Amino acid sequence: MFGANFNPVLLVGIVYAVTLSIICAYLWVRGRFSDRMRFLILTITIIIGFATFSPMIPHQFQGLVEHLADGKRIGTILFSGIVGLGMLTLLTALFGRHFCGYLCPVGAVQEVVHTTPTPKVMIQQKGILSVIRIIFLVAIIVGAFLFGIELLDYFGFSSFFKLTITGGTLVFVAILILSIIIYRPFCRAVCPAGAIFQLGALPSSYKIRRTDACIKCGKCEKVCPTGESGEDDRKSECYLCRRCIGICPKEGALVYGRKND
Repeated sequence: MFGANFNPVLLVGIVYAVTLSIICAYLWVRGRFSDRMRFLILTITIIIGFATFSPMIPHQFQGLVEHLADGKRIGTILFSGIVGLGMLTLLTALFGRHFCGYLCPVGAVQEVVHTTPTPKVMIQQKGILSVIRIIFLVAIIVGAFLFGIELLDYFGFSSFFKLTITGGTLVFVAILILSIIIYRPFCRAVCPAGAIFQLGALPSSYKIRRTDACIKCGKCEKVCPTGESGEDDRKSECYLCRRCIGICPKEGALVYGRKND
């Protein structure tokens, strides 16, 4: 199961993601998480991405599919990624998508780019992106097993964070440019791990919820980049960006907690 040439530096990303997911969830529950803290964590996440190219979950998922397709043994790094994916899925099912929100370098860099002060394009039919992402998930699996194709490599986030210029790098740069006006296009329409975490977030115990203090002004629904602020939305595509909380005119109308809290 464990391969040679083990490099502990490459496990930094997994440890960071799992540890910070727990810490951030605790701070959210205690009401101590802030926008300033979120942007600090986003910055650290991006730095870690460039500094170590720590095994990013989409990349680990691709590696797992590739190894299974080729009948190879799963080495230490990939095994750690599998464990990390399992732990993050469990944490998502309990506390929501903290990892996707600000602990994945691929998502973090798109999040920061989206803060560029330009007009934004809101995709009204949010289900379309989820369907496209599921199609990509199936294509990744089928491509690896039937054709030996590593589909995610064509999106270039690996080469982007390694600061190497390839055709894939240019594709990811194009995605980042698109991220200026459309919120997280890679996360919402391509990332295979995102499809897993979306399903994991459906039964999530802790979510941003409305209270009786809500005056139904609709401001949170207008500002939500994923269309998940509706009263009946399941919050499976909520990235905990805090835009709804920031714009809410009524203190205590939106809280992060369990349904019966």
